[in-house]
Amino acid sequence: MALIATFSVFPHDDDRYTHHDLLASLKDGEKAAVLMIHFGTTHDDTRAVTIDALNRRIQEAYPQVEVREAYSSRIVINRLRQRGVEKLNPLEALEKLHADGFTHVLIQSSNVIDGVEMDAMEKNVAEVRSLFKEIRTGDPLLYHPEDYSTVIDILTVSNDAHTAYVWVGHGTYTPTTAQYAMLDYMLKDKGHHNCFVGTVEGYPEYEQVLSQLKKSGLKKVVLVPFMFVAGDHAKNDIATDWKEALEKEGFEVEVLMKGLGQYPAIRDLYLAHLQFAATHRVEGITERKARYQGSKED
Repeated sequence: MALIATFSVFPHDDDRYTHHDLLASLKDGEKAAVLMIHFGTTHDDTRAVTIDALNRRIQEAYPQVEVREAYSSRIVINRLRQRGVEKLNPLEALEKLHADGFTHVLIQSSNVIDGVEMDAMEKNVAEVRSLFKEIRTGDPLLYHPEDYSTVIDILTVSNDAHTAYVWVGHGTYTPTTAQYAMLDYMLKDKGHHNCFVGTVEGYPEYEQVLSQLKKSGLKKVVLVPFMFVAGDHAKNDIATDWKEALEKEGFEVEVLMKGLGQYPAIRDLYLAHLQFAATHRVEGITERKARYQGSKED
């Protein structure tokens, strides 16, 4: 079963990966599926142009493979159920794949960072790994430094040097929120000194962004949701709370109501992660330590 590659997969320069094409190696009686895992949204408008659009992009690249989806947010799942819309959570979706006779699964989430949602997904995978011959997972949007660089290039292509762009992510209560600070650092390192990164529920917070904006001397601000979908946080926290707070500080504020999933190049980057997972095995830390222990090198 051939993979239709339409986007270049960037190289991973380390020895954790070995080349092995999962789809090309399927034997008679085996069948593979792609499971897309999204946090989810109750907003139909943004879902259509983000989640549905990414699912279609993946299906285009894998025309002979069944592509399914799951939502990880139980709150979103419950609210949709009240509207008569049923969505499986990741564990349910994996169990159904097994029940339907699938032996190999490729998983790609639309998570932005490697945070608690990815941890939860990996725990679900661990629960059912023995049910399948193989399960592989692609990286979230931001994982390798090359990802950050690519995303920055995508989102800054039409920026105005006299305007401040504030990228507002969801954030997290764990140390993984440092990934947003890394993004801000790399923006400045690439010369985008008029771009700032903040989070709704993590670090950097609004106060850090406000301090940097005042130092910049820029008066016009564009708020950019750094989230896969432009849902509740974008419409309430960003377009309302952050906008009003900055306007009280004297800034002229616009909101770019556009989720990351609406950018074709962002969707292609997710596809690139899945393509890499489909053609490479990752060696676990235990396996690596055992190999290093047997090595004669210092």
